[in-house]
Amino acid sequence: MAETAAYLARNAVDCLPAGALERRLAEGRPLRVKLGLDPTAADVHLGHTVVLQKLREFQDSGHTVALIIGDYTARVGDPSGRSATRPVLSGAEIDANARTYVEQAGKVLLTDERLEIRHNSEWLDMSMESLFGLVRHATVAQLLERDDFAKRFAAHQPISLLELLYPVLQGYDSVAVDADVELGGTDQTFNLLMGRAIQSAYGKPQQVVLTVPLLVGTDGVEKMSKSVGNHVGVTDPPEEMYGKTLSIPDSAMPSWYDLLLGEAPDPALSPRDQKRTLARALVTRYHGPEAAAAAETHFDRVHVAREAPDDIPAVPLDGAATVHLPQLLAEHFGMSRSDARRTIAQGGVRLDGATVTELDLPASELTGRVLQLGKRRFLRLG
Repeated sequence: MAETAAYLARNAVDCLPAGALERRLAEGRPLRVKLGLDPTAADVHLGHTVVLQKLREFQDSGHTVALIIGDYTARVGDPSGRSATRPVLSGAEIDANARTYVEQAGKVLLTDERLEIRHNSEWLDMSMESLFGLVRHATVAQLLERDDFAKRFAAHQPISLLELLYPVLQGYDSVAVDADVELGGTDQTFNLLMGRAIQSAYGKPQQVVLTVPLLVGTDGVEKMSKSVGNHVGVTDPPEEMYGKTLSIPDSAMPSWYDLLLGEAPDPALSPRDQKRTLARALVTRYHGPEAAAAAETHFDRVHVAREAPDDIPAVPLDGAATVHLPQLLAEHFGMSRSDARRTIAQGGVRLDGATVTELDLPASELTGRVLQLGKRRFLRLG
């Protein structure tokens, strides 16, 4: 616990209130540092790892991380930064995603006694009397101060009562785990400060709020998000992780280097080589150096030499006279049929390098040919 507050907050956007982290560290005990993640998708992506790496720094300094899997708040849907109500996930989808989050977060966090995994269904599955007691501590006027709510209210766009509840429920998480510090992205500042208010209402010491920058996605514009489609998952195959990283615009490289590697690009290298260095480092971190070297070789073969990779998985056809391509893509590439049809219409599917526009093709014309989805995914049809 020798690390100073200045070190732990060195690359944060805000550490609030001023001086609060120093005072907590001066108590000389391991702090309880909270992060909540709602499992609204199956993948932890590189954007999540920015705050996970900050949590790891607290662990390395001897503090305890309380990682809250928001299996109940995910049923509400975090409205932060949203211009419309989030789509509702089923309980089964949320529970399945939650199981993957713990394993994937372990790629960054220490998984010893300094990590406490909690699910907020432990305390948010409360009685109506308890819920009434909780919600009386926040006012609608307070909640409408949020920038995203204020904009939607002014534009006469719907805001559900559930969405208004979200910051209050997240704030109660801090009461339940006795959080000393809560981390989040800059889009979470309102929610984190609400946690301080809810803690105070329940007679608890107020947490320190520490926010970290948001990582832009592969488009270089919006924050990384699976729903936007600009994400790189920590469990993405090495070839995909490498290729997606090389697709980022040059303007995004400084922030990716800073937030993911904690360093600046080598000015002696060209932008192309800076990007390759970044891609190798990220694949090495999550898959190892051999996988990084193989991913680079694969990329050069497929995208520089324009050759198909050697290790294309073979997929037998089911014996039907006609193959429905959307179904084939859905079964083997983990996408929905509607997404597959849209990708075909946009020219994103090829057979032996030629763009496919038909949805149904005779099986006799497919045997032995290479089906390509996007730039990096291949199947050999048999």
